[in-house]
Amino acid sequence: MSEFSKRATVYLDPMLHKALRIKAAETSRSISELINEAVRCSLAEDAEDLAVFKERNSEPLLAFEDVLEELKKNGRI
Repeated sequence: MSEFSKRATVYLDPMLHKALRIKAAETSRSISELINEAVRCSLAEDAEDLAVFKERNSEPLLAFEDVLEELKKNGRI
């Protein structure tokens, strides 16, 4: 644990806690390490999503109704 670590209280579903305890034991890692890794992965995915949204920002918007109409017109639905 780093000197910059912050303590937080997290309430876990009992089965998730059990799974974390088992995984921690099997991997010789702490539950905190596993949770930190999971949060980092989740935030990295969010960052990737935001980058894609920004990249695609200039694309034209398509209305759902228009897409449905086009699918009907082409005999796809």
